Amino acid sequence: MLNGQDARLIIQRPPLPSVLRRSLPFLASLGVLGGVLVVNAILQPNLLTLPVIRSNLATFLPLIAAAVGQAIIVLSGGIDLSAGGIITLVNVVLVSLAGVWGTESGWSTLAAVLVSLLVAVAAGLLNGLLVASLRLQAIVATFATNFVWMGLALAVLPVPGGQAPIPLYRLYRASFLGIPSVVFLLILVILLWVILKRSRMGQFLYAVGGHAQAAFASGLPVERVRMLTYGLGGLFFGLAGVFLTADIASGDPLIGSPLTMNTIAAVVIGGTPLAGGTGGAGGAVVGAIVLGLIRNIIFFANVPPFYQDFISGLIIIAALALAAGGRGRRRSA
Repeated sequence: MLNGQDARLIIQRPPLPSVLRRSLPFLASLGVLGGVLVVNAILQPNLLTLPVIRSNLATFLPLIAAAVGQAIIVLSGGIDLSAGGIITLVNVVLVSLAGVWGTESGWSTLAAVLVSLLVAVAAGLLNGLLVASLRLQAIVATFATNFVWMGLALAVLPVPGGQAPIPLYRLYRASFLGIPSVVFLLILVILLWVILKRSRMGQFLYAVGGHAQAAFASGLPVERVRMLTYGLGGLFFGLAGVFLTADIASGDPLIGSPLTMNTIAAVVIGGTPLAGGTGGAGGAVVGAIVLGLIRNIIFFANVPPFYQDFISGLIIIAALALAAGGRGRRRSA
């Protein structure tokens, strides 16, 4: 009989000093966040005003949700190079369904969002099937499926266009009790992660990522856990696609291309090693915000367009090095 006790046999509660050492990578990512916040505040003095916070969160939220999905997969010992393809597919499916069912009805909007999320979960589960059941290398299998999802996106919407559902567009820009709706959506993403982490599946996730053979020997369904992990990652990629659609208010069959590498960078900056088993999605949220703020720095520093990617890459490398320094100090402690 499988239960949470099996996972607890593998993941014992560490003593306090060990907990502090394990927190060093996340603390390092917070240090990186503090640094880029200071630079942003210098270049953008109104950074902490409500309109700017709303604008930044609306822009950062798709990457935040996608980074959480990638972190879940990485924690289990996997990786998903098709994140951008799934996000793109959700974007074009949502816009296309809105074009068929109407862009003004709340019910049709809800239906289009749910169908788009189901598409994302199905894509994630298919990735999981290839990796967990067919034993294909995750980096190869998901690299290949990324072309499948991007190809399907181009088949659904060959050129940029279409219109996002109006209720979704308005919701993304609304405020409740003076608080921007994107703040509540961010809380929703974090809450979903907290629920997962505290569940039996969350225990299994860390157990499989930490030592798959020991988890299997303890009777944990390693194959099923890995497959479900990709499905959960697909759900968060789907949320990212919905948020992205609400933000840009249209469809684009190439919109998600740069997001895959950004999700991986966010996970690493957040203190989760690509080997899996340790870390968490909270760090990925911090990493995604760091990447968004780096883009702001590039923009407000008036860097010429043809240098922007180069400078951004150098800053990301520096952020990764600082985060890696935190992990190095943890290992030497």
